[in-house]
Amino acid sequence: MARLRLILFLSALCASLPALDASAGDADSIYKSCVEQCEKSGCVGSKCFQHCKFSSDGKPIDGPWYMQEPMYLRWKQWDCRSDCRYQCMLAREGEREKLGDKPVKYHGKWPFKRVYGIQEPVAVALSALNLAMQFHGWISFFILLYYKLPLRPNKKTYYEYTGLWHIYAILSMNSWFWSAVFHSRDVELTEKLDYSSAVALIGFSLILSILRAFNVRDEAARVMVAAPLAAFVTTHILYLNFYKLDYGTRFSENLFLLMIEVAFCSSILIIPLCLNTKVCTGMGITQLLVWAVWAGVTSHPSRWKLWVAVVGGGLAMLLEIYDFPPYRGFVDAHALWHATTIPCTFLWWNFVRDDAEFRTASLLKKAK
Repeated sequence: MARLRLILFLSALCASLPALDASAGDADSIYKSCVEQCEKSGCVGSKCFQHCKFSSDGKPIDGPWYMQEPMYLRWKQWDCRSDCRYQCMLAREGEREKLGDKPVKYHGKWPFKRVYGIQEPVAVALSALNLAMQFHGWISFFILLYYKLPLRPNKKTYYEYTGLWHIYAILSMNSWFWSAVFHSRDVELTEKLDYSSAVALIGFSLILSILRAFNVRDEAARVMVAAPLAAFVTTHILYLNFYKLDYGTRFSENLFLLMIEVAFCSSILIIPLCLNTKVCTGMGITQLLVWAVWAGVTSHPSRWKLWVAVVGGGLAMLLEIYDFPPYRGFVDAHALWHATTIPCTFLWWNFVRDDAEFRTASLLKKAK
């Protein structure tokens, strides 16, 4: 009964969160007036936009067909409104800086400066580096298994978790790819692809952590563990794509909802308790706890690497909790979080390779 009351209370509190999504910047009267004027005139101060003469679908309001908006602009979806918002944001932030005011968010995001049309260039570059690190880790893992360690007579590896780590690598690279695309241009499609990829990765990582920590090797037992979690993750991805995708509420609102996640998962209740990025937080912290507990009780020779990766991942979350405006319009807390995951990824795949060697040696010793 106490758990039910807790869930009902936090559910009611969750329902009040949409009011927190509004940003101070886009509510500013000077900013709104600037955007409205820009959409009529096509200019912000001395800077004018040619494609303000075109409608949102790229067709000219007046003029012949060959005056249509360039293809690269339509592909990036930089239209009149988005450019007006961007230039008005820069103009307003310049005024606020002169007055000694701190930056504020506009439409749920900090005021970033574009570079060659890329919205968050630092986050894009760091996402690409993370993608490269995942690829390097996966390739080194593949080479170790199939070219350095002994194989079974049927040419399969002795390591029981080979297939799972291959899937993990593919999901990781997919997630970082869409992260780079999303930070390059934030539109509805890239946002959904980024979030869906992240949910799929974190969900599978949770499954993998449970299977490895509890040494689940039987296929039937693996299916019993993975099936309900995979169903939950799939349902959540469908929820994000076809019902509600809330970008504004992130880690600052996620901490108190971890209690919901624990109650939610342990009670197996299928109710929409503010299902968005909070689910990722719940699953992420759960798998960190699983790895941490396992590292504390196992005699694995490389458990210290697991400890460092887990502690590093936990500390990296503090960067998301301590959200701050982008330094010089480029580096914010989220970009720094991307930076911290690069060494963690290197150490993580180092542990995975050590685990493959450890398990292979153990199985060969038992076979003798």
